[in-house]
Amino acid sequence: LNRLGDQRFAVAPFYEHFDRWLLSLRTILHEFQSNPAVAVDAQFTDESSRILSDVERALNERRLQEASHEEAIRRINQNLLDARSLLAQTERQYVIQTRELSEKKERALKPLASRIRKLGEELNRIVRIRAGFLRSISRKTKAQKEEEATQTLDSTKRELTKIERSFAVEQTKLQDEYERRKQYILKQIVKHQKDIENLETGGQTDDVLETRRAACDALINVVNLFLQRTRPAPETTEPSR
Repeated sequence: LNRLGDQRFAVAPFYEHFDRWLLSLRTILHEFQSNPAVAVDAQFTDESSRILSDVERALNERRLQEASHEEAIRRINQNLLDARSLLAQTERQYVIQTRELSEKKERALKPLASRIRKLGEELNRIVRIRAGFLRSISRKTKAQKEEEATQTLDSTKRELTKIERSFAVEQTKLQDEYERRKQYILKQIVKHQKDIENLETGGQTDDVLETRRAACDALINVVNLFLQRTRPAPETTEPSR
């Protein structure tokens, strides 16, 4: 019983060792009670049963506490894994959406850029035309064509600028939403990490050595008192007359 009371459980979860330890304790008592030279009385049976029930109840309570503590850490660890997975997913989604927006912008701007280049070439061609009384085009007509070409070019450039600004706004919204989600997830990750740290440092479980040692000491005392009660009284010799 002394050795059993001092037994330590080195590795958590400690509750996995409780049943084996209780079985060892019951085996020791059973071996004592089964000794042919021992006839236990009702007091011994009642007291030892009470001690066994008390220590078993205490170990069961600690088993529930440790299992609950273990489950809380497991659940938060899972939440941490989920948050990290969500962060990776958010980053992948942002990359995809940014690429799609860039491709959409290129498709929208490419025709306009091509048109602006052609309009610029047309304007340059008009500017180089020689106009006059003996020419195929009058100065008035040339000026009119040049003005029309310039207006068309400027209008197309304004349309290009408008579309570029629209995509810039959309990109900013996408970036802001990504940063908002990212920061939220990062805060959740930090919170989960802190919760795990608090559980591991602030709610540590042990192998309930003191409870088990107290039970063994109590049983040792019950055994010793039983032996004292059942010890044969010393024989007395009558004085000679």
